Amino acid sequence: MLIRKTAPHPSRRAPAPTVAAPEEVQTAASAAGRPQQAAKPENASTANRRLLRAFLYDQIDPLKAASMGRDKLQAHIETQIRRICDEKRLQVSRNEEEQVASELLDEMLGVGPIQPLLADDSVNDILVNGAGQIFVERYGRLELTPITFLDEEHVFNTAQRIAATVGRRIDEANPMVDARLTDGSRVNIITFPLAIDGTTISIRKFMRRNLTLESLAQRNAMSMEMVEVLDRAMRAKQNIIVSGGTGAGKTTLLNALSQKIDDTDRIITIEDAAELQLQQIHVVRLETRPVSAEGTGKVDQRDLVKNALRMRPDRIILGEVRGGESFDMLQAMNTGHDGSLCTVHANTPRDAIMRLENMVMMAGMQLPHEAIRRQIASAVNLIVQVERQRDGMRRIVAITEVCGMENDVIQTQDLFTFKVRSVDTTGKLIGDFVPSGQRPHFYTSHSHLFGGH
Repeated sequence: MLIRKTAPHPSRRAPAPTVAAPEEVQTAASAAGRPQQAAKPENASTANRRLLRAFLYDQIDPLKAASMGRDKLQAHIETQIRRICDEKRLQVSRNEEEQVASELLDEMLGVGPIQPLLADDSVNDILVNGAGQIFVERYGRLELTPITFLDEEHVFNTAQRIAATVGRRIDEANPMVDARLTDGSRVNIITFPLAIDGTTISIRKFMRRNLTLESLAQRNAMSMEMVEVLDRAMRAKQNIIVSGGTGAGKTTLLNALSQKIDDTDRIITIEDAAELQLQQIHVVRLETRPVSAEGTGKVDQRDLVKNALRMRPDRIILGEVRGGESFDMLQAMNTGHDGSLCTVHANTPRDAIMRLENMVMMAGMQLPHEAIRRQIASAVNLIVQVERQRDGMRRIVAITEVCGMENDVIQTQDLFTFKVRSVDTTGKLIGDFVPSGQRPHFYTSHSHLFGGH
């Protein structure tokens, strides 16, 4: 759905179907207070393509086009291109006609020039930094693509379309938006005046492949011994926190762990943007709702956790703990909802515990530090630390068991850690997943599940 019916903001006038001189473009950008980017002279081919696009937008209503179906719309666009080229005597090659048709099709039914990147399974993240710079992350490394937008207006129109799909709007009064594409990919948009170099779009792609713990081990993200411990922990309904930095693979691991949940359990998931791909038959998915343009209607994770407790859950899976919902989640783990899962942003298992403690205090709970720590110690059983390391690989670098309290300090023991031995000629880390030799406490208390072993 392309938004074209509303008049653009004065600082974002749609480009007229003519090619302005570089100094005119610079002056216009300065006057409007928009991000100033170096103007590049257009060759005849690029100018003709820009004119053709402008004429096509006058002939085709994007709102109606979206309901036509891809094949019918493609044929209609191609017919219009040939007619416009004949009427306006535009010197456009057959390859250029096909390129314009493909671009317009992606814009009316997808997200414009970056649509092919969404279809590329090797791409994890798409990062649009204004019109002329689009990066992707492949295999843990960022790389600049040759793809560009025509100009800032082109990027902004794409951002408007994305926001409109979730009933949001993006403009100078609302310059930040979190959204979700139809395929489940998460999107963050920030525009002028906050993004001074042009509209920025960050997309965390929804991974279609649903990895298991075993497949993660085959990718050298963990060892098979670690798989066995995590498998047993899930069967024993241990409460597990997945800890790691941004892009470390927390959601991927959460998905893999969730596959070990029994089909007889009633599972409630709570997320800001629904990403979890649970395979069980009894799953209730809840998603937060941001504040509306009128400043009402906000539903945050804490509201949803409180409501989930009234829905008779066996397990609760919280996509990410980062505020007051931490206290409610710990209470849920302590009151019969064993086997619950959540993620937290932290660099080490010990940092994850400190983050939980700080978040409970931020929630306004007037509790002494000792009481908060006892709550954490009794609620959390395992912390799994995930890290995207300097070679781009995502690995589980620690599995840590929480063993209770001693002298006001939460006691933990590492079950596994990843130790780097060397770096090969390609920069890849060579290391081992080293067991500590400590027997997990839950092996004893749940020995009936593991045949006495």
